Amino acid sequence: MNLSGEIAALLTALCWSGGSLLFTFSSRRIGSVPVNHARLWMGLFLLMGLHLFIFGNFFPFDAEPARFFWLGLSGVIGYVAGDGMLFESFVIIGPRLAMLLMTLVPIFSTILAWFFLEEYLAIPEIAAVAITLTGIAYVVSEKKNREQSGAKYYGRGVILGIGGALGQAVGLLFAKKGLADDFSAISANLIRVTAAFLCIALTAVFRGKITGHLQKLKDKKAFIQIFFAAVFALVIGVGLSLYSIARTEIGIASTLMSLSPLFLIPLSHIFLKEKITLRAIIGTVIAFAGSALLFFI
Repeated sequence: MNLSGEIAALLTALCWSGGSLLFTFSSRRIGSVPVNHARLWMGLFLLMGLHLFIFGNFFPFDAEPARFFWLGLSGVIGYVAGDGMLFESFVIIGPRLAMLLMTLVPIFSTILAWFFLEEYLAIPEIAAVAITLTGIAYVVSEKKNREQSGAKYYGRGVILGIGGALGQAVGLLFAKKGLADDFSAISANLIRVTAAFLCIALTAVFRGKITGHLQKLKDKKAFIQIFFAAVFALVIGVGLSLYSIARTEIGIASTLMSLSPLFLIPLSHIFLKEKITLRAIIGTVIAFAGSALLFFI
């Protein structure tokens, strides 16, 4: 049995865990929007170099127009809108809670399939959704989390995290269309990042923010953090995620990729000095179990 898609999804979760920590550090130093902008142009050049090394050209110009459309749309929704909200959530509530909310991705994927593909949910699947939501609510409602994040902005951070999960789910749905017929995951990721970069760069120019974003990158520590986060999360991690959804069912891939909150429990304790409670661990395990059950029942 070929498990390459499942293994790639698991490695994706590890890459995203490390990347989320680095993005949190840099976003708290210079702001989430400049970080999102910087990591996209860093990722763009890294991916172009990788594409040139593997395929002999720096961009897949020979891709069909329909593929460009779906992958480009996926990049704008996933990287600009979804990740933009996720990064701000990192700043407010931290990567552990923000990534916990990303366990909603399989649920959103299922709901989208319900509405747009008429894939109706059976009672066991509805029960799995309820289990996931219960686990998330159990963790998010803990008073200690609100105290650590600041009561004034905690609700906003949670809402932004939910928005990030929705953006990720929609992005994966469109990416699946663009990856049809065994299209290269590396080429697909490059198209997605290019579309997202053009969108966020043009928006920054239009709003007169481009100079300010570049000025903030003079912070050397933030620059280094963004660079390595881009390598792990945007280049390696996303490449693996696209490979995964191309090689296995999107639900299974999404479930394994949602393991990041479990990995972030010890990482947040070590690097962010967060006090991890038993309630946080139990709730995270419940949320993941519900997310996993959604695709294995």
